[in-house]
Amino acid sequence: MTNPFRTARAEVLTAWLLATVPAPLVFFGWTHRWEEDPPVVAALWWPVLASPVLAAVVAAGQPRHRGPAGPALAVATSTLVTALLLGASLAFFRWVAPLTGEARWGRALLGGLALAVVGALIGYAVGGRRAHRGRPASRRGYLVGCLAVVFGALLAQSAVRLGAEGSTSGLVPSEYGGTGPYATSAGRVTVPAPGAYAIFGVGDAPAGADCRLTDAASTVRVAEPVSVPPGNFGGDATAFAWVASVRLPAAGAWTLECRSSDPQASYVLSEVPRVRGAVGALIHWPVGLIWLLGALPGLLIGADTARRRRTGRRPGGTGSGGASAPPDEVAGGGAVGAPGSVVAGS
Repeated sequence: MTNPFRTARAEVLTAWLLATVPAPLVFFGWTHRWEEDPPVVAALWWPVLASPVLAAVVAAGQPRHRGPAGPALAVATSTLVTALLLGASLAFFRWVAPLTGEARWGRALLGGLALAVVGALIGYAVGGRRAHRGRPASRRGYLVGCLAVVFGALLAQSAVRLGAEGSTSGLVPSEYGGTGPYATSAGRVTVPAPGAYAIFGVGDAPAGADCRLTDAASTVRVAEPVSVPPGNFGGDATAFAWVASVRLPAAGAWTLECRSSDPQASYVLSEVPRVRGAVGALIHWPVGLIWLLGALPGLLIGADTARRRRTGRRPGGTGSGGASAPPDEVAGGGAVGAPGSVVAGS
């Protein structure tokens, strides 16, 4: 039986991930006002509409088998691959970055699969009869992999930031005080109870500020910086970005001091925002680790290119994982003994 993932190579997987995860978030950010939250329904259209394209590409690369079982096997394989990747994209917007609004997840999945069947039939028909004789992969695969590494790393950080912004309400922080030109309390903050609080940068304040709070008995430094700060807090007048969290042991008056590369930067203390989904934890991960996650598809393209080139250099290698033409087919596409074929000795 044909391996369902043989034709779903790293390039196809990378294109799917870029088109169905960061692309909806980035497109919405470019085409809407910054304080608008992206609805989950708008994001789900992207993987659903991309499903027939993916199925067509996979079906076009399937080997041709004689009889009615050939198209059925190609359509089933293409639909299986599409179903797995479609489910992964829907899971991202269901549990990793649950955006605002309601969605009919079952209908989205079934609609995408129905379109995938249509796309697979078209792809199988357009693909035609092709000889599946592999050849060594081109070095261009390394270039594609390098570009995918760069764009994947950058878009991964954008997906985490925009996903966190869309998974939390755009509240205006209840300021307990702050420091900098924006704050009127000259560094004095008053908290109503002990616990965790958030430090927001005002406007373009740098995210990597060294902040600490001091009272008469102790000094508390920032305990949990936000590596990928979401910035959809505030209103039309002032924008806030969540840059760090701190846990204060007691209520009362504290003095906030923040040192950053911008001496005119302002920071305020407020409640910790509630970010839904796993993206609420991802914004605290090191940026380098998020870049690595985004670069994985590009690294996979490079590794797949190296494997196919290495296989193509072996004696008898084909460059496509050892796949060769069926034994009952010879040059010219006919079976031995079939009309139009040439039999040795004739």
